[in-house]
Amino acid sequence: ACLVILQLAVTRVASAAEMKVLSQQTTTGFGHVESVAYDPKGKVLYTSDFGPDLKPADKDGKGKITKVSLDGKILEDGFLPAAGKTLNKPKGIWIQGNRLWVTDIDSVWVFDLKTKEGKKLELPGIIFANDPTVIGNTLYVSDNRSDQLVRVEPADFLKAKAASKITVVFKGKGVFPNGLYPGKNGALLMVGFESKDKPHGIYQLALGHDEPVQLSDNIGMLDGLYHMSNGDILATDWVAGSLFQ
Repeated sequence: ACLVILQLAVTRVASAAEMKVLSQQTTTGFGHVESVAYDPKGKVLYTSDFGPDLKPADKDGKGKITKVSLDGKILEDGFLPAAGKTLNKPKGIWIQGNRLWVTDIDSVWVFDLKTKEGKKLELPGIIFANDPTVIGNTLYVSDNRSDQLVRVEPADFLKAKAASKITVVFKGKGVFPNGLYPGKNGALLMVGFESKDKPHGIYQLALGHDEPVQLSDNIGMLDGLYHMSNGDILATDWVAGSLFQ
């Protein structure tokens, strides 16, 4: 499989927003990449890779996290997990400080990017953990197949001595949450992903609330999500193969 790296420019003309591709580069040498995350401290990318087989729900022990330069060069294939640890089908990644969180079917991992130490947390009731996002000391994980959002406290459970507190924030609300990202004032943004025949939109969960509110029309099978500093949202549509603002 290959990884396409785009450099985008966002410009504004009157009230309209426009994105332009400044450069595009394709690099090869991957298995099946699900997500890519940027590490601002190390100025590198990390990819979650299923390995040779796509099968996103198989517990085959062939998953890995690969360290990649900003121009697409593989710096360390299988950077994570360290020897003795096993990833199956790692999906969404969140990086903050020296920590990397990644979901894996029915669990979520947290790793130390310096030491490679990692800890796995099982998520009861979750069948397809998709995206992790940290807000404050809380970790949120989406499950787009069972239509759930769960909260894990503390977010950084790598060195925690006490058992993590896992709470179902909502289930069966028709959101089918996929990509997650922090919004304004402690809110959580999310996009819905069900099927090409059942499009979903962008949703927000306000701080202290458990009822998601739909912010947009139903757009498609939405996947990746990013909240820009100016308030705009970037998201991807899995069916259309598009990035929109």
